Amino acid sequence: MTFGEQPAYLRVAGDLRQKIVDGQLPPHTRLPSQARIRQEYGVSDTVALEARKVLMAEGLVEGRSGSGTYVRERPVPRRISRSGYRPAGGATPFRQEQADEEGRGTWESSSEQSEASVAVAERLGVEPGERVMCTRYLYREGGEAMMLSTSWEPLAVTGRTPVMLPEEGPVGGMGVVERMRAIDVIVDNVTEEVGARPGLAEELLVLGGVPGHVVLVVQRTFYASGRPVETADVVIPADRYRVAYHLPVK
Repeated sequence: MTFGEQPAYLRVAGDLRQKIVDGQLPPHTRLPSQARIRQEYGVSDTVALEARKVLMAEGLVEGRSGSGTYVRERPVPRRISRSGYRPAGGATPFRQEQADEEGRGTWESSSEQSEASVAVAERLGVEPGERVMCTRYLYREGGEAMMLSTSWEPLAVTGRTPVMLPEEGPVGGMGVVERMRAIDVIVDNVTEEVGARPGLAEELLVLGGVPGHVVLVVQRTFYASGRPVETADVVIPADRYRVAYHLPVK
């Protein structure tokens, strides 16, 4: 096989990737060995190894101890719908993160006071080190971990109020908009920025990914009269889910 300007390992990886996509190498099939790749493509051991690393980083194959490298089952991406900060029919945290009426899921959460990092402080418009309430959520769909969320609220806003703990009190679990309204803070705007990055080891351990898997990160901030009152990072496995936005026309 003759290779052009593209590095040889990428050309080999591309050919193997196409075979996986086309079904020539179906799920659970053992990937050709390093020696086989070297022989079939006329490349060095180094090139063959790097090509396998590319496919592994892309999540197309996985290594099995003492057995070899196999093509992974490719999940059909499911949709996570987002439709603004006041979903119809209630504003529970799970509904807020999964606004699809057909969605059914559960969540676990834990809250603790902490100091705002430089990045969080910038997003909340406070000084680094100011006290915030940090709440971590793990969302499940059909028992399968599907999404992580970490939120921060300035205690200068919620401290010593009935809504200081997002999942406790008279409006616990009702979502940011309803909780803030209970203390006369009216949320009137929300921004979301969507990006992608390799998942952190601790995230992938919970979400069921492998090293190198990409996650979508939705960086969300609620505002009341221009003041940030909550900011959060929502982490979603990119190979299993797509984020769909439903934006009303005004």
